[in-house]
Amino acid sequence: MDTVSNIDKISGNIADVLNNRIFSGTLEIINGIIVNITEDKEKYENYIIPGLIDSHIHIESSMLIPSEFARIAPVHGTVAVVADPHEIANVLGVDGIKFMIENGKSVPFKFYFEAPSCVPATAFETSGANIDADQIEELLKEPEIIALGEMMNVPGVLSDDPQVMGKIEAAKKYGKPIDGHAPDLRGDNLKKYINAGISTDHECYEKEEAMEKIKLGMKILIREGSAAKDFDALSSLIEEYPDFCMFASDDKHPNDLVKGHINLMVKKALELGYDKMKVLQCACVNPVKHYKLDTGLLQKGDKADFIVIDSFENFNILKTVIYGKIVSENGWSLIPKVKTTFINNFQAELKKPEDFIIKYTGKKINIIEALNGLLVTNRLIIAPKVSDNHIISDTDRDILKIAVINRYKDSTPSVALVKNFGFKKGAIASSVAHDSHNIIAVGVSDEDLANAVNLVIKNKGGLSVVHEDFEMSLPLPVAGLMTDIGAYKVAENYTNIEKEAKKLGSNLDDPFMTLSFMALLVIPDLKISDKGLFDVNKFKFIGIDEP
Repeated sequence: MDTVSNIDKISGNIADVLNNRIFSGTLEIINGIIVNITEDKEKYENYIIPGLIDSHIHIESSMLIPSEFARIAPVHGTVAVVADPHEIANVLGVDGIKFMIENGKSVPFKFYFEAPSCVPATAFETSGANIDADQIEELLKEPEIIALGEMMNVPGVLSDDPQVMGKIEAAKKYGKPIDGHAPDLRGDNLKKYINAGISTDHECYEKEEAMEKIKLGMKILIREGSAAKDFDALSSLIEEYPDFCMFASDDKHPNDLVKGHINLMVKKALELGYDKMKVLQCACVNPVKHYKLDTGLLQKGDKADFIVIDSFENFNILKTVIYGKIVSENGWSLIPKVKTTFINNFQAELKKPEDFIIKYTGKKINIIEALNGLLVTNRLIIAPKVSDNHIISDTDRDILKIAVINRYKDSTPSVALVKNFGFKKGAIASSVAHDSHNIIAVGVSDEDLANAVNLVIKNKGGLSVVHEDFEMSLPLPVAGLMTDIGAYKVAENYTNIEKEAKKLGSNLDDPFMTLSFMALLVIPDLKISDKGLFDVNKFKFIGIDEP
């Protein structure tokens, strides 16, 4: 069986990105440290370059625990990630963060974790935990926590909210960077946000917005994930502002992760003709400098963290080395599986079809319009389909029931209507529902909704598809977000359950991904939490028939 092994010497064309040159030479490694670099005039076919770094990711989005994520990412040349454990923190608080850190330590991969700044994301949903400024300071004292995670509470920064500013001041106190999350923030409000000490943003959709932020000193994380893809709009910044750019995935679903990671962004940039050293600066160097990471950059005295590629034209990853250990070779992971103790927070009890009834009041109702591939939704006002004085799904007009169920304590489901899922039969449900990760479901009938939700509850987390006598699930027993099954199997299971969801009649690219964002109350226009229908623009709850 293949296992991780040490390497003490390797030769090739060495990419010294810090000094903007490539030379033939040999690295000598002792105890994981590059102790000597010698130049020669040999002709080598392979290139040795610094390892790739994802500068912002939520590991939970891969549905893999850190130790399993580490078994697939190096196959694509990734040696380190800056990870915000925001998702598991909303479920389990500080205990969830500690789980991620400890599980990550069990494998030879470089996880750099942040302290999640916004748990819960809003006060309008039930989450499993609350992390206040005092707890953030305790986290930031720990060496494993290298930064304050994305500050999504933009209004809190602009209004000098004491809790928000307390978290920011704690990060400054311990000399740790502060990540941002500021979509469409411009002008004086942007200046105040940056002047508070926030140094990065991964939410730029347009180059003009990114340029404004760069000119104010902010670093831009060019994002290409499963949900949001900004590379095409922002890639020219690599050539124009290489000192201010990094690469990030943010969210990477398992079926996408097995295909590639940051290497896909590098390949794309090189194919566009961007200078290879500028590309590697964004992919390898800038994250190390900005976050002060203990990751090597092919200098004498550095940790031996690097990858071997066949050429810059093909960019095939032949070998990945982390701290002097070969962790992946020729597309195969050499990191062994580790045993894991599961951690969870799941208290919901089984539901009945009558729990999903909506009584008709004689008025038109507010309906969420989901948009394919987008996090935003529209608000529609439509006369519903009615039977026995109850509002029911209307497959002819593609208007279905959507429900959010509190998973942290047993309570009555919150039920509304959504358009564009396209189902003609059945239902789907999931405990991956940003950001509090309650159970969310959409379906054609109350019976289908109850069956789909109950399948998730029985598994204490995961995804489900049901129709008639058919049912399929993908259990996620770790916090209802992750599993210890290997990446390829999880990817296969996710692909299969996604296909079954589409067989219900959906034309959405990924029905489960779209569903997971229907409860994200910080993205306009109309969303739903376990507490009710929520008008994001007015930032308040709204009745289903409220004008």
